[in-house]
Amino acid sequence: MAKPRNMQPKRLLRHGFKLYSQNDEDGILEEIFRRIGAGGRRFVEFGVQTGVECNTAKLLIEGWQGLWIEAHSQSAARIRENFASFLSPSALCLLEEMVTAENINALLSQTGFTGDLDLLSIDIDFNDYWVWKAIEAARPRVVAIEYNASLRPPLSLVVPYSPTGAWNGGNYFGASLEALVRLARDKGYRIVGCSFSGVNAFFVREDCCKDLFLEPATAEEHYEPPRYFASVMPGGHSGKPGHYLNV
Repeated sequence: MAKPRNMQPKRLLRHGFKLYSQNDEDGILEEIFRRIGAGGRRFVEFGVQTGVECNTAKLLIEGWQGLWIEAHSQSAARIRENFASFLSPSALCLLEEMVTAENINALLSQTGFTGDLDLLSIDIDFNDYWVWKAIEAARPRVVAIEYNASLRPPLSLVVPYSPTGAWNGGNYFGASLEALVRLARDKGYRIVGCSFSGVNAFFVREDCCKDLFLEPATAEEHYEPPRYFASVMPGGHSGKPGHYLNV
């Protein structure tokens, strides 16, 4: 953090911290919304596993309304157990579905999470690029999406689409940061930062960016290398979200 690169006031990396996210995404998202405003406080995340370590659990306990989509039945069962007090139309909706490029718009429409959302978080380990490309039913102001940090800029690469594609534990998955930056540009978004571990990239819709984020909005400027040794950052006790009272 003491490097001149990271001392730039508009760079997001120094704002990162972990509460329920896997790495420093909680802090980075908090800073993004501090700059652009929270809006209607509505989110969609898919690939949440059991929900105790994801990008939107912190927002949920802060009173946001959201949709989680999780394909694995055991993980969905754990969500129903651990988040029973949140599962309601006014707080958290859970769908147990495999997300594909073919069904994502229908899933968003059937749950009412369409139009001007505040955050979309995508972490499905393989087809992330293709699913984001397919989304037309919603126009989130912020997108957090996993990238393949082993594919350094200027490489613009993405795995071929397969509805049943899944991560095999190696470095063949997803899309390079440059490929996501190009897709984002086509969809009207600008890259604003990446997580310290080189796992998630953050994009803000052009009409929300103003002069609030570091330029240039390129993969070369914002790329963070794969620091997977830090993929589980210290966050105190293990995550177990619950209701808190404002006092």
